[in-house]
Amino acid sequence: MRHPRVRLVWLVMVTAAAGCTDTVFERIPDFEDPPNAAMGFLGYTDSEADQPVCGNCHVGKYAEWRGTAHADAWDDLQASGAAAESCEGCHTVGENGNPVEVTDVAWTATGDPRYHDVQCESCHGPGLDHVTNPDATQPLARLDVGDTLQFGCGECHRGDAEAHHPFIEDWTLSAHGKRGTSMQTRESCVACHEGRAALEVWGVDAEYVEKDEAEPLPVTCGVCHDPHDATNPGQLRFPVGVADVDRNLCMRCHQKRAVPDPGGSSRGPHSPQGPLLLGEDVGWTPPNFAYDDTRIVSTHGTERNPRLCATCHVTAIDFTDANGVTISASGHLFKAIPCLDEDGLPTASEACTLGERSFASCTPSGCHGDQNAARSAYISSTDEIAGLVADLDALLDQVPADQFANDTIFTIAEGAEFNAGLGDITSSAIHNPFLTEALLRASIQAVMDEYGVAGRAAVAGSGGKEADR
Repeated sequence: MRHPRVRLVWLVMVTAAAGCTDTVFERIPDFEDPPNAAMGFLGYTDSEADQPVCGNCHVGKYAEWRGTAHADAWDDLQASGAAAESCEGCHTVGENGNPVEVTDVAWTATGDPRYHDVQCESCHGPGLDHVTNPDATQPLARLDVGDTLQFGCGECHRGDAEAHHPFIEDWTLSAHGKRGTSMQTRESCVACHEGRAALEVWGVDAEYVEKDEAEPLPVTCGVCHDPHDATNPGQLRFPVGVADVDRNLCMRCHQKRAVPDPGGSSRGPHSPQGPLLLGEDVGWTPPNFAYDDTRIVSTHGTERNPRLCATCHVTAIDFTDANGVTISASGHLFKAIPCLDEDGLPTASEACTLGERSFASCTPSGCHGDQNAARSAYISSTDEIAGLVADLDALLDQVPADQFANDTIFTIAEGAEFNAGLGDITSSAIHNPFLTEALLRASIQAVMDEYGVAGRAAVAGSGGKEADR
């Protein structure tokens, strides 16, 4: 049976004398009853035009979806040279991606081409009840993937040792995938540590299953990726290649307390990686500090590294295990220099030495010739910064206590202490070693000049340490 629906169409007709707007009602076919075996899944109303039934009303979302890889999932599979029946469940409308209890539905139950591609119902579930009674049934999609990863994005975007990148397996081991952390309920932290709050801060007002639930939501796939819109590569909600802390996806969170907050309860740096990478608005600026563009540059934050944070933190790399099988790493551990497991795959573990870590993500851009060169540069920078922090801490130990946590003024001691904390962050040796070193040297000089203290200190611009004076 074919169900018609009246659709309101606006036509603008321009005459020679003046423009006018007429309202025209057009009767269009909405959908045909799906096969009984499809269990309420509607699929395409026009398979050749890739027009989902849902798109007849949700025109805007349909237009966005057309630009995504989901809209061409079936053709892409057929053109891949590796099409197999076992792949079809993730390239068609079916049980994957939504919590239906019956597994044999839509494509797998009928083989009807109306269920080709990853359509609206792949995430929102069967739409028959909704289109026949829109007010009574709201087929909302989930943003969570569940503790068992058995619904949502995770049902398809998961690992197969010889075929796909294990996005969901990597993500669940990452900091983004953690559940039940104190930061997900602490008011000052939720905007970056809890998925629902992050979307709200970013102005995303979409409806989804967990929107009004009390249980904290991790930073799931749908927080960073827009399920409908492919404006940015990877369907990201914000670009990763923009050198702007307010527009770059990663930096929207990784930019907190990059500079001292004299009025705050905690003055140490928290997550300054974005500003540090770009070399902008980061750290305490000592008196007479000169920013030398020819020397203090963040090579990782320039045009030579167009993907910025994502170059090192989200790099898909193939590894070959001891049996000669190629295994893929999706990069969704978000670790730039991860430890490796016995098969050579990145792991969430931190129990390894620098010599055992992979620096593979440092080589694709061409800045480092190989992993050993990148590792050597990191060790050198880390050692230099650690030495400067130790020198500065030794000087600050000699400064009167009333120069710290001063309620009336922000002192040189407090600023220098902030920079020491900046140097203590291990990532400073990667994100911007030159700026970090320069701030520490200038801080050392400022403390010596202001308080008349002396010790084993590296003088700003000297390039090394001096003996006790």
